[in-house]
Amino acid sequence: MLFHSSLRKEMARSFGATVVVLTTIVMTMLLVRTLNLAARGSVDPGEVIVVLGYTVLGHSPTILTLSLFIAIVGTLSRMYRDREMVIWFTAGRGIADFLPPLMRFVWPVLVAVAALALIAWPWANQQSHVLRDRFEGRNDLDRVEPGQFQESAGGTRVFFIDKDSVGGKSGSQVFIATRERGRETITSARAGNLQQIGDDKFLILTSGQRLERIQGQNGSKLSEFEEYGVLIGERARQAVRAVPIRALSTPDLARGRTPAMLGELSWRVGLALAAANLVILGLLVSASNPRAGRNANLVMALFAFVVYYNLINLGVSRIASGASQFWPYLLALHGGAFVASILTVIGLHSGWRLDRLAGRRRIARATAP
Repeated sequence: MLFHSSLRKEMARSFGATVVVLTTIVMTMLLVRTLNLAARGSVDPGEVIVVLGYTVLGHSPTILTLSLFIAIVGTLSRMYRDREMVIWFTAGRGIADFLPPLMRFVWPVLVAVAALALIAWPWANQQSHVLRDRFEGRNDLDRVEPGQFQESAGGTRVFFIDKDSVGGKSGSQVFIATRERGRETITSARAGNLQQIGDDKFLILTSGQRLERIQGQNGSKLSEFEEYGVLIGERARQAVRAVPIRALSTPDLARGRTPAMLGELSWRVGLALAAANLVILGLLVSASNPRAGRNANLVMALFAFVVYYNLINLGVSRIASGASQFWPYLLALHGGAFVASILTVIGLHSGWRLDRLAGRRRIARATAP
């Protein structure tokens, strides 16, 4: 049918172009943030692209939803501006008749958004967490770069090695500053090599000296040594960091029932429900005044999108803090948006306008005996 095919083809072109543009913008912004994390030592520089891919995958539900919303508003606004809507309305089509072709076009995208929000979002966060935890779980010598001061995993030591060997098992001009349990030590040695003793790794220093000072006491102790062993790799024996809530699977969140888990669950479910509601809202926002600017509808659409998503974020924080309940907030926000949008579409389709209703009331009062 001409009405359905022409509408879907134009929206498909607009949706594809919008997805490419938004993905490029988001990837650029996330790349800068990921490089910043790598520069601070939170992400392995060799895994920046992998971390970036997981991060973009986690943001893909929002990208698809916004692209779909912009495609609907842009296509229908163009039809209003070029008077094509007048032709369809004159041919007997109402605004509600646009819902069937819209739903036939958007349902695969809505399914993809729901799958990405409920499955891909936690999986991507889990993989990013594993990469960061593995990188931060390196032993202290793995962090050392020749010619640079590096902090240990626990933040209690600072290492410096002037030069190291090809295999990274030994180095020269070693400097170690330690602060723990109220004791400060500074150790320097001409050379050091890595040795495995039992299940532990030791850095064996040769020809050096050690300065020790206890906080709150006057004086310090200086000792020289021919050989001195420093235990490293204690990070590997520590417990792995707890998995963040964002990395938990959706069934685990549903079974957890804690306020924080329900808050995260409301975010994932809200992404899927918001995508469906924004389809109907886009149909309403696209109705334009020909005298208004060409970008007026797009600005209004972006404003509606931002407000809607801010309300979802507000719900996450309120549910997580216990100020709001899970189901009442979801029904109030998404159910209220759905009912209001559907009633508005029905009203516009049936010609329910306030000025017409007011006119009918005046006529009724004038003709009343």
